[in-house]
Amino acid sequence: MSGVPGTGLAKGLAVTLGAMTRRAHTRQYPDTPPDLPPRSRGVIALLEENCTVCMLCARECPDWCIYIDSHKEEVHTPGAARARQRNVLDRFAIDFSLCMYCGICIEVCPFDALFWTPEFEYAEHDIRELLHEKGRLGEWMVTVPPPPANDPNGEPAKEEAAARKAAEGAAG
Repeated sequence: MSGVPGTGLAKGLAVTLGAMTRRAHTRQYPDTPPDLPPRSRGVIALLEENCTVCMLCARECPDWCIYIDSHKEEVHTPGAARARQRNVLDRFAIDFSLCMYCGICIEVCPFDALFWTPEFEYAEHDIRELLHEKGRLGEWMVTVPPPPANDPNGEPAKEEAAARKAAEGAAG
């Protein structure tokens, strides 16, 4: 405890006065676009070719804002005893009015079908238009930044090491 009453109040007022005399660093958004970090999170994009309809993203979503519909299709392989079945994606939609942008769906996707994009300007006049179907989610794939380069001094990824080992075994 300090000996002089009001010392804390004086220090607080000094900080306030210092902040009031400095120039603000506010950017006027519509006129001046923000300088976002290269891998900032905006909206979720879908790479439809990679989706196997495993439903992990929809099951793990805490808000239940991902809607997936699919059907089974028979695939006939020459020389196989019977036809195989595979899931075909009919509908993939994310309701961004419910989404809390936690990124769990992107993390649990084992086939890299979902990605963060830096797009953040997707406001709508009607809240019902924030339900984005697979066509709209796929349009944002062009804005997904490339993955960061591997550290040259770090360990290679397991996949790279396995491929290199297989190539050396086949060559030798």
